[in-house]
Amino acid sequence: MTTSLLAIGTGKGLFLARSEDDRQTWEINGPHFPMTGVYAVGIDTRREPVRLLAGVDSSHFGPIVATSDDLGASWHEPDQRPIAFPEDSETAVARVWQIAPGPADQPDVVYAGTEPQGLFRSSDGGVTYEFVRGLWDHPHRPEWGAGFGGPAIHSIVPFPDDPKRMLVAMSTGGVYRTADAGETWEASNTGIRAYFLPNEYPEFGQCVHKIAASPARPEQLFAQNHHGVYRSDDGGASWTSIAEGLPSDFGFPMVAHPHRPGVIYNFPLEADGRRYPPDARCRVFRSEDAGATWQGLSDGLPTGPFYPSVLRDAMCVDNAETVGVYFGTRGGEVYASRDEGENWQQVASHLPEVLSIRAAVV
Repeated sequence: MTTSLLAIGTGKGLFLARSEDDRQTWEINGPHFPMTGVYAVGIDTRREPVRLLAGVDSSHFGPIVATSDDLGASWHEPDQRPIAFPEDSETAVARVWQIAPGPADQPDVVYAGTEPQGLFRSSDGGVTYEFVRGLWDHPHRPEWGAGFGGPAIHSIVPFPDDPKRMLVAMSTGGVYRTADAGETWEASNTGIRAYFLPNEYPEFGQCVHKIAASPARPEQLFAQNHHGVYRSDDGGASWTSIAEGLPSDFGFPMVAHPHRPGVIYNFPLEADGRRYPPDARCRVFRSEDAGATWQGLSDGLPTGPFYPSVLRDAMCVDNAETVGVYFGTRGGEVYASRDEGENWQQVASHLPEVLSIRAAVV
């Protein structure tokens, strides 16, 4: 029997939802790490047993990455901080914003992105981490700013066919790529607009909110920007707008289907100054042609006025043959679709604000 697992990081701990009947019903337990912010979660299905990872932010003890090899029944918390800047950086990690497993053929490699904009690499499955110095030493770094949520690396996209290639995105700063395993990096924001800057198409400085890529077509990437939705067909070297057909080009999450190239999911918000869904309607938008057209999906979602927003890491898909789609809101609600977005059900309500969410069939 397979288990569907949903990890829900909130402002007051981690909740785990399990389904044993192909995602028809769910049982929730938690909170794990109560009264902490869990801004990043990971479900690493490359390993046996499956490993859960949680970026836990304690106001008293500071940020850690905790791991579990028994689906959350017990957790390993390091005695020392597993992620830390070198002393000569004169910088401290404020928060872990992203946990990303590496390529499938490197099952021990895990990456983490932090606030401020640091990139870290683990070679033991996410227990300990080494600082990727090349990105921190980039000459642009002194000019990277802080988005409204903080100066953070929130998107990490390894290329499955080449372990030396990787793309990251940050707020603010934009998209950066490496082709030599992190030794050197180049800004890759051509075509992404930063309307709030005097030069609206700068080399860097864009406030990218999320990057997604389908493993089935790794050179094709998708970006949700601070006003702007984009696609790249050349591994991030250039970007073109795919916002036409959406009710708004502002939002936070961007999610790619794991095995159907060109299928993506987005949750638009009205605008940066009005962070609720357009027309106060709860809808997930799906494109099945890489952003050429979009369809609003709402069957089973709330029909009345709906004002909660969905944060950048609070939307995901699982790895089932018929993919499940999930999102959580700042109002503490979690919704799931077991048929690729066609129909939805509420999994949880009255949780703390949902900060991050990941799902997998394990």
